[in-house]
Amino acid sequence: MSEDLSSTFPTRYWHSLDSERVQCDLCPRFCKLREGQRGLCYLRGCENGQVVLFSYGRSSGFCVDPIEKKPLNHFLPGTSVLSFGTAGCNLACKFCQNWDMTKSREMDTLADAASPETLAQTAKALGCRSLAFTYNDPVTFLEYAVDVAQAAHEYDIKSVAVSAGYICEQPRQDFFAVMDAANIDLKAFTESFYHKVCGAHLQPVLETLEYLYHETHVWFEITTLLIPGENDSDSELHAMTEWIADRLGRDVPLHFTAFHPDWKMLNTLSTPASTLSRARTIARSKGLNFVYCGNVHDRVGGSSYCPSCQALLIERDWYQLGEWHLQGGRCEYCGATVPGVFEAEPGHWGARRQPVRILS
Repeated sequence: MSEDLSSTFPTRYWHSLDSERVQCDLCPRFCKLREGQRGLCYLRGCENGQVVLFSYGRSSGFCVDPIEKKPLNHFLPGTSVLSFGTAGCNLACKFCQNWDMTKSREMDTLADAASPETLAQTAKALGCRSLAFTYNDPVTFLEYAVDVAQAAHEYDIKSVAVSAGYICEQPRQDFFAVMDAANIDLKAFTESFYHKVCGAHLQPVLETLEYLYHETHVWFEITTLLIPGENDSDSELHAMTEWIADRLGRDVPLHFTAFHPDWKMLNTLSTPASTLSRARTIARSKGLNFVYCGNVHDRVGGSSYCPSCQALLIERDWYQLGEWHLQGGRCEYCGATVPGVFEAEPGHWGARRQPVRILS
């Protein structure tokens, strides 16, 4: 039997507009709500004249994954991560590949329950080095994610956020203050794509990326899902990777991943591997040192190379690690420092995916 947790939780990020409406200030959507209404994310709504979170302590499921699946290639490589998400999302991406959870409007989706303490203890018992908030955007269940991260730190478990970075300034600071690593989805590099395909705006995401780089110690990597004919033109890839190099530096890992038809974009073709290779070439031409290809079988595009001598540092075959040539976070051939969070030896979790039930 799952833990009996109250799923309604008061939030901080809102203010009253008048006697009948409140505004949620968590993300740039700024949902204006009357009593009983939910925001677009569905997890936050107006109850008794305040904005509350309806999913505290509840999840759509738990699974132990390889950390490379987040994807994070420079954060504790080879180790396992306890992953979970809830339901709902504050974006409306037509290509969402987790739409069964992010677009769910059924609270029955949140069938599993666990307190922050139980999650931390479970991650420790399973030998996980980290705990990831993923599948849907943890921004939407910020209060729960923050409490879980704080509990995890008591057990020396790192916290990982997989997010689109669509969040306002104050909650952004509170959220990332307790995160050790993040992967931020940079959906595209045009406002028109964000507006038309995601129902959102580009600028707040860029602000999140710059905030992470300039004002935190969070290790972060970036993922862009390339969709044929939508965000994969040479001009857009040149603009995006040049911005990353100029504003975030050359060492931020960038993952280009392949789209497959899903949800409201079933008639769009899958991304060919050649598109990912082309994007990787463009990114490297801008000086980016760590550019990866994902959702395709590409050992070269999935492996890490020394930015100084170009030697193979970490070989990857999908999520399985092969050769390892790092010593103390440095290239064992030329001694160049490799940015990231590395332990003396890689983990040995491999490519396994292990569903977990958390029982009281």
